[in-house]
Amino acid sequence: MLSLIRPNQNRQIPQKTTSYLNFIVKLSNHCLETAVDIDEITRIINAHPFPEQPLQPALLRYIPPPTLSPCFVENVLGRLFASHSNGLKALEFFKFSLQQSPSCPSSDALEKTLNILTRMRYFDKAWELLEEIRNTHPSLITLKSMSIMLSKIAKYESYEDILEAFRRMENDIFVGRKFGTDEFNVLLKAFCTQRQMKEAKSVFQKMYPRFHSDTKTMNILLLGFKESGDVTAVELFYHEMVKRGFHPNTITYNIIIDAYCKKGFFGDGLRLLGEMERRNCIPTIETITTLIHGAGVVRNSSKAWELFNEIRVRNLVADTGAYNALISSLVRSKDIKSALSLMDEMVEKHIEHDSVTYHTIFFALMRSNDIGGMIEFYDKMTQRNFVPKTRTVVMLMKYFCQNSRLDLSLTLWQYVLGKGYCPHAHALNLLVTGLCSRGLVQEAFECSKQLLGRGRHMSESTFLMLERLLIQVGDVEKLKKLDQMIKELEAVLPPSRGHAKGISPSGELN
Repeated sequence: MLSLIRPNQNRQIPQKTTSYLNFIVKLSNHCLETAVDIDEITRIINAHPFPEQPLQPALLRYIPPPTLSPCFVENVLGRLFASHSNGLKALEFFKFSLQQSPSCPSSDALEKTLNILTRMRYFDKAWELLEEIRNTHPSLITLKSMSIMLSKIAKYESYEDILEAFRRMENDIFVGRKFGTDEFNVLLKAFCTQRQMKEAKSVFQKMYPRFHSDTKTMNILLLGFKESGDVTAVELFYHEMVKRGFHPNTITYNIIIDAYCKKGFFGDGLRLLGEMERRNCIPTIETITTLIHGAGVVRNSSKAWELFNEIRVRNLVADTGAYNALISSLVRSKDIKSALSLMDEMVEKHIEHDSVTYHTIFFALMRSNDIGGMIEFYDKMTQRNFVPKTRTVVMLMKYFCQNSRLDLSLTLWQYVLGKGYCPHAHALNLLVTGLCSRGLVQEAFECSKQLLGRGRHMSESTFLMLERLLIQVGDVEKLKKLDQMIKELEAVLPPSRGHAKGISPSGELN
């Protein structure tokens, strides 16, 4: 643009361009502010006293309705899901967005809300929400919404319950829609993701005459056999699939290669890669990532490097998954130094670390008994403001407690809370056990109160341990406080097996 300006003119950017650049600056600042708001709102929702006070009045104080864009709502619900928030709080936030947002919410926001509710087995609330949305915003209900519901029902309920849920979806939720192959695939996937292959085959045989099957149907069943860890079943079903006239595609090959690699049959995985190429099924980044991981399983780090270096040659782009696979392969070969260097390379190339990246390195450092390296790496993670997933938090909590680093255990607890997350009850159990074993009952009480205040149950074993110690030290008021919080939470969130139910009637304190 500047080359078009004549030499005798002032070197000024045209007015239209200036306006455009100002717009970009404002947009960038708005995005940064939104990111901060999302973190803050997540903390406010998770820390809000539950169920003592209603959530919506607090949301009105902190969230002006004009800021409730679909993207903002999606991001907050995503953080609530990642932070294991209480499902009722997430539901209240979603309903708040329905009432206050000037624009229609997105399908993604509904799906995230359903995910949070069903993970906590709030099936009645999830059905109520779907029925409400059917009447007010029917376009938001998608096959993914259906998949979330059916998968969680398959996980927690009976075979008959999921068939009834499928019928309910067809007759009550997707009213006026004729169910076909896509809906049938969702039902099969619900069983297959839970490794319930006996039930999946039963449904397939029972409903096959009604629904036409496609290659996706076959791949879903093949994936189910793979997830169940039965390589022979994968091979047999593959041959049955070909006999039925279905042609394998890239996804089919990726599933079988993964099945081989996870069982250590790396040579068979490479053989299939060659077969793919001969049949003009172009390997994807997922294919190569799976093989890199397979090379790690058989401790062949040189082959893992070779496959990783082929990514660019194949005109593919290495993503976080590909780097994680190579890091895992190096860790299995005890080359932690190279694995850490790869993390630095990811930063240089602007490739994000995820929870798998951190978990893999933490696990390797634990196995090498390098507590100094663990602490250094933990500090790096917190400096980058990264919050790992629950399994990593639990693993770190256990490691710190076992190595008499309760200072780090408490720091981790407060770090997770400060980021707006709700630690899992198992993390609390480990922390309370470590604190109580060293007489730090007050700290154990405070951590338990923080979890209950965020609307999550503590385990019965944790409560019984605190009950015994609080009685021993004569601090009955704190015990009564915990009992009160548990009973209040029970009123809206019935405890599952293993959750604390407070002081038993026979043990009531005066």
